[in-house]
Amino acid sequence: MSTVKAFFRKVGSVLPEIKKPEKKLSLRTRILWSVLILVLYFIMGGIPLYGVTSSPNDPFAAFRIIFAATTGTLLELGIGPIVTAGLIMQLLKGAEIIKFDFTDPEERAIFTAATKFLTIIVTIVQASALVMSNYLRFVSTSVSIVIITYLQLVIATIFVMLMDEAVQKGWGIGSGISLFIAAGVAKTIFVNLFSPIVINFGDFSEPLGLVPLIIQKAFEGDFTRVWVREGNYPSMLSFLMTIAVIIIILYAEGVRIELPISHARFRGIRSVYPVKLLYVSNIPIILASTLIADLNILANVIWNNLNPDGTDPLLNMIVYFETGENGTLVLKGGILYYLIGPTDVFQAIEDPIRTVVFIISMTIMAVIFAYLWVEVGGLSSASVSQQLIDSGMQVPGFRRRAYSVNLILSKYIPTVTLIGGLFVGIIASVSQILGVFGGGMGILLMIDIMMNLYQALLREQLEEYYPAITRLIKI
Repeated sequence: MSTVKAFFRKVGSVLPEIKKPEKKLSLRTRILWSVLILVLYFIMGGIPLYGVTSSPNDPFAAFRIIFAATTGTLLELGIGPIVTAGLIMQLLKGAEIIKFDFTDPEERAIFTAATKFLTIIVTIVQASALVMSNYLRFVSTSVSIVIITYLQLVIATIFVMLMDEAVQKGWGIGSGISLFIAAGVAKTIFVNLFSPIVINFGDFSEPLGLVPLIIQKAFEGDFTRVWVREGNYPSMLSFLMTIAVIIIILYAEGVRIELPISHARFRGIRSVYPVKLLYVSNIPIILASTLIADLNILANVIWNNLNPDGTDPLLNMIVYFETGENGTLVLKGGILYYLIGPTDVFQAIEDPIRTVVFIISMTIMAVIFAYLWVEVGGLSSASVSQQLIDSGMQVPGFRRRAYSVNLILSKYIPTVTLIGGLFVGIIASVSQILGVFGGGMGILLMIDIMMNLYQALLREQLEEYYPAITRLIKI
């Protein structure tokens, strides 16, 4: 065992851990635990950070959905550190910088411990960056308030990590992170449709939700603002775009090429290996969003500590802020200005160059990360070919060699990787501009998660009610 693995093995013995249930829980019990954990997550999202006042400026608003985070609450960091640490570990494993044999339970335990340890490290780094960037508005600049706020961020994220671990270890169904994301997107859609909260626009006020807005405008006899509103507030345009994005994603999820495969020893056992159009799913845009979010945190630290007056032209090329009416910082220039992009149609029209650069840069990053993930995540044609051969499968009519299967898969996997990266990049960027409820990536994540959860529920129900068939399938 390498020195690195030995270190993670020792660290894993002292890290907090959720034990597996002594026996497999019933489907109903696991659903109940999943709901309870989800409710607890929402409660945490409603508890404000002690010692911090709410700020109208939220530079991370575009990433809240993906990271299931809520500004100014215990879920300020959301699942961001967990996702970041998990992706880093997967990249390290895929690139074989650190080798793990997942067929060995001890190796899998070490990998889990390493991921948890890295999650805590990322949490500490991100919490420190938030405190140093002056993004959080403290009620007092005393050392005690800063320390208490810092501890809240770290402890709350560790608690979220344990809730996710509880779901994955058999207390719930699927993944805790997936549940948090899907529930967060569904909540956002519901709020955008039905929220009666009144928004002040200066000379007038309107309800936030689209349905209350339509009712109000029906009484006033003026439906002009129902169709489009500034600030990406819910409107008929954003609602119609949400429906369109859902239909497009559902169609894309169903497009696939099915390659026939059969078992080498048992000739009667035949199946197909599906190569989906969205082969890389939502991973590229999660990686791109994680990168931009981390750059955003770093940029805030640089601005507030090294260039608060905007006098350094070199640093202004990275990020440039202007002070708004309420003393908030408004992003106005620099590389980050184009990477984050416009947040509504009016901003997109006002600065078309920024809009075009944003869409192109997001798409390019999505394609790059798609190819990167395929290569290091074990999804390349060569890796999949070897996996099929190792599992005893073959392609009918071809020799049972990884080389032969690789020739077939290499015709499709590079192409769908490119198309998938282009698709998610365009969907994410355009949806942000058009104000799609929950964001284009939020919708894609929710649909993907709900489809996987539905399949998991069917599998669990089959195992519970038809154990004999389940044993036969496993054989």
